[in-house]
Amino acid sequence: MGALFPPWTNTAARLTIIVLVAAGGLFLTTLFLWVRSPLFTRQDEPVEQPIEFDHRHHVGDDGIDCRYCHDTVDKSSSAGIPPSALCMNCHSQIWNKSPLLASVRASFFTGSPLRWRRVHELPGFVYFNHAVHVNKGIGCVTCHGRVDQMAAMRRHSNLRMGWCLDCHREPAPNLRPLDQITSMTWAPTGDREALARELLRRYDIHTRTSCTTCHR
Repeated sequence: MGALFPPWTNTAARLTIIVLVAAGGLFLTTLFLWVRSPLFTRQDEPVEQPIEFDHRHHVGDDGIDCRYCHDTVDKSSSAGIPPSALCMNCHSQIWNKSPLLASVRASFFTGSPLRWRRVHELPGFVYFNHAVHVNKGIGCVTCHGRVDQMAAMRRHSNLRMGWCLDCHREPAPNLRPLDQITSMTWAPTGDREALARELLRRYDIHTRTSCTTCHR
């Protein structure tokens, strides 16, 4: 009785298996790279807001402290979003007739809040507390970047778990004195390692890498 399949089908079967394995590997590699790329993390992508709020002007030119607008950043898990009334503290006198601020005035007088779009968004299964980080010496610029140079706010870091763990394993390089928390330009002087050790001791900081630190 002759062979059911001709000999060349053996080679075809082997090639098919090789192609399928290679295609699967290529797909997984592409997926792995994509979820770590700015296309997926939205890193450095400007986020359009309901008004043209320029951090370069407010932070860089006017020197407004981050905590003036984000007034719960050192007290709560959330940094807080400024209400229209806070904006009007200045803009009832400055640019009080500018068409660019019409929506802010309308929000203030009607009591309808502005619909700000979130820039730094974590999954619901991730717990993050702003106050803990700020009061332990992690500056705003560490996570949010040089907002004083951003015309439109954008995500500075990729916010991946590995990025967070790098700091949780070795927090010392990112620490700064509490009176420099909101500074965009602060840089250590003198012995950087000695300062880091002192800040670790002063703020009683320890590594935090257990799952329950962020997943509760």
